[in-house]
Amino acid sequence: MSTILSTLPYGATQFIGSQVPPIEGQCAKGFTNGAAAYDAHLVNPMDSFRARDISLKAQKKLLSKMSNKTLAKSFIDDTLASVLDNLYSLFRGYTGNKKEAEKVVKNIIKIVVKINILYRNDQFVTEDLKVANQLRNKFNTIVKTVISFFEVAFSFDKSFLTKAIEDCRGLLKQLVGNHLTDKSIGRIDHVFDAFTEPAFMEELFRPESPHRPTLQAIVDDMSKAFDEGGI
Repeated sequence: MSTILSTLPYGATQFIGSQVPPIEGQCAKGFTNGAAAYDAHLVNPMDSFRARDISLKAQKKLLSKMSNKTLAKSFIDDTLASVLDNLYSLFRGYTGNKKEAEKVVKNIIKIVVKINILYRNDQFVTEDLKVANQLRNKFNTIVKTVISFFEVAFSFDKSFLTKAIEDCRGLLKQLVGNHLTDKSIGRIDHVFDAFTEPAFMEELFRPESPHRPTLQAIVDDMSKAFDEGGI
C-alpha cells in the first residue's frame, strides 16, 4: 500500500512549492514559447489572461504527445522514479497482469504531471492550496504508518489504513475537481481502487509475502525522501 501513497501524494506534495527540473528538447521549446507569449501580452490584463490560458492549453497538448518515459524524466525525480519502477513490479507480481500494472503507473504519471502543470501556471486558488496542505499532512502521517506496519510484524491495521487512504483520495479529488476532466478524475479512482483492494493490502503486509523485498525497496525510498526533505 505504500506504493500508491509514495507516488501520488508524494508527487502531489513535491510540485506544491517545489522547483521542477528543467525540461529539454521539444518539450522545453514548447514551454519557452508559452512563456514568451505570456510576456508579450503583459501590458493589457485581458491579453495577459488569454495568453496564460493559451499557454496552459499548449502545455497540456504538448504533454499528450510526449512518451511516458519523457514525462517521467521531465517531472519526476530519481526517488519517485524508483518508487514507480518498484510499484510496477509489485503490482505486476501480485496480479500477473502486465497491461494493468502499466496502466496504473501511467495513470499516476499523468496525474502527477497535470497537477504540476496546474501549479506552475498558478491555477490553484488559496482554498486549493489549503487543501493541498491538508493532503500533504495526511500523506506524511500515512507514510509513517506504512513504514511502521512494514517494520513491525503483525501491526498492520487494514481498517485504519484504508480510511486514511480514502481520506487522501477525497482530498486529492477536492484539489483537482475544478481543474481536471472527469476522465482524469477517473484515473485517480482507478489508481486508488487498485491499491485499496482488501486482499492486495493484506498480501503486502503478510510477514511471509513473496512481495516483501519489493515493498522493502519502496519503504527504503520513502524513508530516504523523508531524510532528504522530499516528503
